[in-house]
Amino acid sequence: MNDDEKSRKARMEKKRLLLRIDPILHDELRKWADDDIRSINSQIEFLLKKAVTKNRKVDFK
Repeated sequence: MNDDEKSRKARMEKKRLLLRIDPILHDELRKWADDDIRSINSQIEFLLKKAVTKNRKVDFK
């Protein structure tokens, strides 16, 4: 495995995070995720990446 492959693999590994949120917010995120055909986890990750990209100028590609 070359350095580029190792770097790509490291970026693909996911960190676990326990998130405590308001039940109403959870319900709305679930509905939004369903509308976008995503899991709640994927929806939250999508929204966080969008916010970080906008505010921190980081590209997640």
